[in-house]
Order: sequence, then C-alpha cells, then structure tokens
Amino acid sequence: MTAEPLIPVHGGYRKLKSFQIGQLVYDLTVRFCDHYVDRRSRTHDQMVQAARSGVQNIAEGSMASGTSKKTELKLTNVARASLEELRLDYEDFLRQRDLPLWPADHPALVRFKAKRCATLQDVRVWVAEETRTSTDLHGPTQTASEVGSPSVSVRASPCPSAVLPQTLAANAALSLLNLCCHLLDRQLATQAKTFETEGGFTERLYRVRSQARGARP
Repeated sequence: MTAEPLIPVHGGYRKLKSFQIGQLVYDLTVRFCDHYVDRRSRTHDQMVQAARSGVQNIAEGSMASGTSKKTELKLTNVARASLEELRLDYEDFLRQRDLPLWPADHPALVRFKAKRCATLQDVRVWVAEETRTSTDLHGPTQTASEVGSPSVSVRASPCPSAVLPQTLAANAALSLLNLCCHLLDRQLATQAKTFETEGGFTERLYRVRSQARGARP
C-alpha cells in the first residue's frame, strides 16, 4: 500500500479552465473600463478589482489546497462571489444605458462562443468583425446634415440599428462570466465533497502518522 503524502499535489491553477477564463475576463474588464467607464468613478475601480479578485483567489486557493482544503474552499467561494459582483456591474452598465442584454442564443453570442476566444486579442477581433457586419447590414454612420440639420455641426453617430462596440464587449464579458461562474460552482461542489469525505490537513496528518507507526518494525 502506497503511503499517503502529508502534503498532496497542489497548485496547477494555470491549467484550470476557470482560471484561464477568469484571466481573460480580467484582461477584458481592464480594457472595457478604460474605454467605457469613467476612470475617476468608483465603478471603474470596483469592476477591475472584482475581476482581479476572481483570478487571484482561484490561484491562491489552488496553492493553499496542499495544507488546507478549508482555505481552498473559502478562497474559491470568494472568487465566485467576486465574479458574481462583476456580472451585476456589467448588467447594470447595459441597463443604465438602455443597451440590450442578449440571451445565450443571440446570433452574435453564438458566433462568439464558437470562436472559443482565449486572449483579449481574440475578443477584439470578434468585436471588430461584428461591428463591421452590423454596419454593413444597417448602413454607414449618419451626420447631422444627413438627417436634416445642415446648420448644426456634430460628431458622426452610429445608425440607431447598428450594434455598438460596448454592447458587444459587455455581452461577451457576461458570456465568459456565466461560463466561469458555472465552472466555479462545479469546483466548489467537488471541493466540498472532498473535504467531507477526506477531511482537512489535521485528518491527513493523523492518517500519515498512523501509517508511519504501523510501518515500524
């Protein structure tokens, strides 16, 4: 019978799908907030910090699992709570600006999920593609003179039917957050089951000591 190690294999968080998606959400959130949220506002800082908290706590929980399953469970739950807070912030952003919150089966989101974006650049390419497609479908942008106000000089604005980049980016972030939260829910269930059946470090220490005493001549 192989002796149980006192400190089992732990870490490896970079291979976790939840960490990979959480990191992409963090990168996307930093760029999104810099472009569409006032940098002087609390919302800007809170969204970035919530995204960072999600990533950091997944990593810290993974590293702590070697000596404390309880700490792993706690930190994974903190990550999950942080990303839930971030999800609400993105929903608020859309609602407060009368922008659409798309269902999971929205054609643009179906195309987004099919791309399986792994980097921020992948998301940026998708946003550019969807923006270009939307413009082609609904026509070019309009100026004040084109809509009957030749004496008024204003910046060009998108056609009302065109999809704004911030709408695309926010819905993409929400799609990623939905997946990441789902994965973290599964991680939490697995971690809770492991803790329930195997106990924590104290129980492992007792088993290892018992095995060592039993192996003595």
